[in-house]
Amino acid sequence: MTECLQKETRTLLQISQVSKITSVFFGGGTPSLAPPSSVAAVLETASQHAQLAWDAEVTLEVNPTPASRDRLRDFVAAGINRFSFGVQSLRDANLRILGRDHSALQALQTVSEARTLCPGRVSIDIMFGLPGQSLESWESELEELLPICDDHVSLYQLTLERGTRLFRQVSLGELSVPGDDVTATMYEAARNSLENAGFLQYEVSNFAKNNAVSVHNMGYWKAQQYIGVGPGAHGRFVPRALGGVQREARTQTLEPDVWMKEVHQRGHGTRRRTQLSHLSLLEEVLVMGLRMTEGISHQHWKLFSPEANVQEVLRVREDVLELQQKGLLILDERGLRCSWDGLALLDSILPVLLLSLETFFHTWRPAPTPTTAARRTEREETEALSPPSERNTA
Repeated sequence: MTECLQKETRTLLQISQVSKITSVFFGGGTPSLAPPSSVAAVLETASQHAQLAWDAEVTLEVNPTPASRDRLRDFVAAGINRFSFGVQSLRDANLRILGRDHSALQALQTVSEARTLCPGRVSIDIMFGLPGQSLESWESELEELLPICDDHVSLYQLTLERGTRLFRQVSLGELSVPGDDVTATMYEAARNSLENAGFLQYEVSNFAKNNAVSVHNMGYWKAQQYIGVGPGAHGRFVPRALGGVQREARTQTLEPDVWMKEVHQRGHGTRRRTQLSHLSLLEEVLVMGLRMTEGISHQHWKLFSPEANVQEVLRVREDVLELQQKGLLILDERGLRCSWDGLALLDSILPVLLLSLETFFHTWRPAPTPTTAARRTEREETEALSPPSERNTA
């Protein structure tokens, strides 16, 4: 597995011709089960084929068990400088319902150890909307959680996935989850508690103090290029070595054994490649950018859409104006962003904006601009879809 991770890293870096790496995130599944030597090997391969910035953020997702705690120091020696812990709850009963294999005490001990190794660079995931959870119990849990947090917290509402034991239990009425009104109140309560504790909300689910934002995730939300390595990984980059000039969405083969076989045969396990159109890319810019409290600046939008600014795109529909009048959406000299109340309703706001974007592109015709040639070449046009600052970074 380690050899295949190295081989695919090398191949995809060569295909992308990326010259600088600003962050690395070992996530998905439980990567902390891998030996630290595997992490070191992947980082070494990456640094051999691109510049791994000296201040690059290198994150490892960790299951907060005693076994993981014992290896934290070895992971730091391997190159990890940030940890993300799936604590999820400080109630053992909730952890059993979620199928977690750690206790609240074990999580607290593991987080404490990590904070001594990477102070200011430890993130905690916490969940709300759990079966049997009330607003009062949630607020009580938050009071216990905040004192042990480092400088970053990720807040997630429970999502019931089909095919899981928990989904069946709720479907059969064996367990009940809080209703939408209650979970909305839970979210607002958490936002207020975190703010009072000095955490600044910078994204729908993420809060930081002392500017300890996740550099890697900010890359996603700002629609930067990224390379996905490993079974089931996703990526977004321009395959320049293959003659590509437009960004592709890439998905790696999900099944580990099949993925390894493909990597051995052709250097990578890419199962699907989809070339992103200008509209598809702007949809991603919009969807991801509005997750951030800062939203999308006019300068950032212009990197992806130099011909049509965001005001032109959104003024084609009256329901966008209605969102502004309700105080949910803000469009001003800074750019486009959600208000405090709007951020909590982002899932209902985005369809309106995406429809406006689609309507605009189906009716819009760019005005001709004088050029030395009769028209820009296809390569020039498609290269304009990739911001200059991203063309050789990931």
